[in-house]
Amino acid sequence: MVVRRPRRDFVELARRRRLAARLFARGESILASVARQVKASRQSVCRWYREWKQGGVQALKGAGRAGRKPSLTQPQIRSVERALRKGARHHGFSADLWTLPRVATVVERITGVKFHPGHVWKILGSINWTVQKPARQAKERDDDKVTYWKQVRWPELKKTLCSSTPGSSSKTNPVSHSSLPFALRGRHAGKRPS
Repeated sequence: MVVRRPRRDFVELARRRRLAARLFARGESILASVARQVKASRQSVCRWYREWKQGGVQALKGAGRAGRKPSLTQPQIRSVERALRKGARHHGFSADLWTLPRVATVVERITGVKFHPGHVWKILGSINWTVQKPARQAKERDDDKVTYWKQVRWPELKKTLCSSTPGSSSKTNPVSHSSLPFALRGRHAGKRPS
């Protein structure tokens, strides 16, 4: 099981740093006490204190977004989605089926950014596209026969299956005591019928 860390709340982190700066400005010099009040580690508060002494409140501003910047902008992602909606055949592929390598090719053609096919699913997830597996159908499939089966034959079979009494193969003899499973026989459950 993979345990994921919760995403950092940058607004809350900035609020904590501002609160720590106010406490520093008031003359709070016991950093462990400040750490308890702002609910942060002593190491972080110690680093904030050093930065605050050097540059004031401005030094405690957040660094902005964490992690790598996305390769595609929102307008590029929208143009990729419009292109994918036109279908795979529109882009020169033999079948109208999207595969990850095909999507990667179209993304590169439209945006100029090359993605590994294994990472294209992230783009598809960002535009709410999900995995779709085409339904398999036999080449010899006859739609008229399938319709007949669903509308006529299957209801007839269901009627005959439901008309007999459950647990009995004969329509005249009721279920005998010996045909019950051992667990349902009551006090004679462990004995075999004679």
